[in-house]
Amino acid sequence: MAQPSHRPTSSPPPQPGVRVACVVSTYHEELTGAMAAAAKAELLAGGMQEADWHPIPSPGAFELPLIARRLARRNDIDAVLCFGLVLTGETNHDHWVSQAATEGILRASLETDKPILFGVLTCQTLAQARSRALPPEAGGKQNKGREVARAALWTLAALKSASSPTLG
Repeated sequence: MAQPSHRPTSSPPPQPGVRVACVVSTYHEELTGAMAAAAKAELLAGGMQEADWHPIPSPGAFELPLIARRLARRNDIDAVLCFGLVLTGETNHDHWVSQAATEGILRASLETDKPILFGVLTCQTLAQARSRALPPEAGGKQNKGREVARAALWTLAALKSASSPTLG
């Protein structure tokens, strides 16, 4: 039986002038780049302007938090999306890289009080990663790039509401 999805299936109304940085690991660039491209397409469809999209390459998933934190500290960036892929290998190296990326991205978001979204896939095989990273028209099933972009927009909207003088 299929599990119900509680993920946003659409984007909230666009917030004019939202500027988004995107840190993309160059390891498995075919898949990380596909996630970033899907995220960009979703944000543009939601009203973001092309000039407000700022992609930055990262050597790998381990380095994502540092680059994301630097970007989040900028006054002209509203949210940062992080895309990476860590595959299970013959050693437990993947565990440590995944843990460092996860904890580092969370810490950076809390330190900067800005949304830094986690789009790091942790898969056992390339086939699993392709299924999660690619849009359906490219053979994927989950399109995580689009999901991360939607989560960014919803998080920005929630933060705006949380900062409003009147809640509710």
